[in-house]
Amino acid sequence: MADRYTHGHHESVLRSHRWRTAENSAAHLIPHLAAGQRLLDVGCGPGTITLDLARRVAPGTVVGIDASPEVIAARDAAGRDAATVILEVGDVYALDADDGAFDVVHAHQVLQHLTDPVAALVEMKRVVTPGGLVAVRESDYGAFAWAPDDTLLDRWLTLYHQVTRANGADADAGRRLPGWFAAAGFTELEVSSSTWTFHELDDRAWWGGLWADRVVASAFADQAVEYGLAERAELEEIAAAFRRWALADDAVFVVLHVEVLARG
Repeated sequence: MADRYTHGHHESVLRSHRWRTAENSAAHLIPHLAAGQRLLDVGCGPGTITLDLARRVAPGTVVGIDASPEVIAARDAAGRDAATVILEVGDVYALDADDGAFDVVHAHQVLQHLTDPVAALVEMKRVVTPGGLVAVRESDYGAFAWAPDDTLLDRWLTLYHQVTRANGADADAGRRLPGWFAAAGFTELEVSSSTWTFHELDDRAWWGGLWADRVVASAFADQAVEYGLAERAELEEIAAAFRRWALADDAVFVVLHVEVLARG
């Protein structure tokens, strides 16, 4: 089946993507970057991580690809502050690059949305230079933790897994990463983990608000209804639960990620 992006590109999704930086989303990669490297950012979205990485490898050339023409066009319209950054529409299963074209290939929260993550890793391995670095970070929804408890947030997590499975994807990609890398032919892996933790008032408002919006307005909501997994009224109840969570002084939400660094 063709890949179907669970989140889509609603403003609430892009709000999350624009928040991401090299520091909060690619810290495992930063120590391995050097001036002059050629870097490919797969699934670059609006390009915030891409631009941060570009500053660290300047004057090296950085290419960011995304499957969505709309996202790339929006980034172009906003302008760029790194002359060596190229953003273009691309296919992770058929990268438009020669063998060994890049010193570093990076992907953040991409494989969890693919029907064939191993094939994508094989292609990343093809375009990285011998001895070059493939760096991937994936969240693991099954390992998310939050408080206070709320049965509607439990329902959200179950529903999210159901929708991603219907799309042929794996929301628990983080724990699968080492196995996927091994299946793609990588033999030496450096595996680590890190989290996003939301507890302070502003952080709770931001995280709870964006998920409240995503639950009712993003492609996830449309797909949940389309697949017969939820009704709009239930999605509204889940959105309200995220807003309640954000107002609780003792609330916390932890998003687990697993990272892999591998040599080509």
